[in-house]
Amino acid sequence: MARYFIQALLFATLILPQTGLGQGKLFIIGGGSRPEAMRREMIRLGGLDQGRYAVILPMSSAEPDSSIYFGIQQFRQLGVPASQLTGFHLSREHCPQHLLDSIANAGLIYLSGGIQTRFMDTIQGSPVQEAIWSAYRNGAVIAGTSAGAAVMSQKMITGEQVLHPDDGGSFRSIETGNVELSTGLGFLKNAIVDQHFVYRMRHNRLITVVLENPGMLGIGIDEATAIIVDRDQATVVGDSQVILYQARKGATVGRHGALLGSKSLKFQVLLPGDTFQIPR
Repeated sequence: MARYFIQALLFATLILPQTGLGQGKLFIIGGGSRPEAMRREMIRLGGLDQGRYAVILPMSSAEPDSSIYFGIQQFRQLGVPASQLTGFHLSREHCPQHLLDSIANAGLIYLSGGIQTRFMDTIQGSPVQEAIWSAYRNGAVIAGTSAGAAVMSQKMITGEQVLHPDDGGSFRSIETGNVELSTGLGFLKNAIVDQHFVYRMRHNRLITVVLENPGMLGIGIDEATAIIVDRDQATVVGDSQVILYQARKGATVGRHGALLGSKSLKFQVLLPGDTFQIPR
């Protein structure tokens, strides 16, 4: 949309200086609705109430212009001025330097929902990915919902089944080699995120991942719920639960044909306000 391009040019001339705040925070949303309190916390952490700005990145979406519009509206509804909100639909082939600079200096970057592999295929190894990381190093909040949550980890669940591709994404079994993983943005090195978790009953797929990757923390975030990650500590916010699975590092994982099993699987159900450690 033309107005977003005009906003981008405005941001290019009014970029805030780098703050030197150091490592930023992650705001990882499990999808679904975003309660008002959650959005207000994003505004606060991203400094939008102090004049900083947000950039919406819609590259997961099949309708990027709509994702930009609705991404902006969720903050406009809470009083953030339009002048502090913009969105860029970028790719390896289209990433002008002034837009990269705007990303790198943002207070909040918001990654829309859609398909996580679409996002990573678009920006993997590109200057866009480096600009997102630069913003994080400058102290920005990197937020994402649904697909935008999945991309936060180094190992990313794609949503595809290798052994049962025609199963409709139901993941009815816990068996080796079935859950397809790819490479995400890499903010979480030793944890992996799954989204819409309780509502869509995605336990089998996350259990499979942690059994195949002992020591890695599996984080299942339900809809209307998020975790705020500050270095190695995460806090649950929102309306529902976060489920944690982890097979201890070096644990023996049993196999019966393709089926996986373990007697050392740790399981937790966390409520809003609960905290937990992210493994380094």
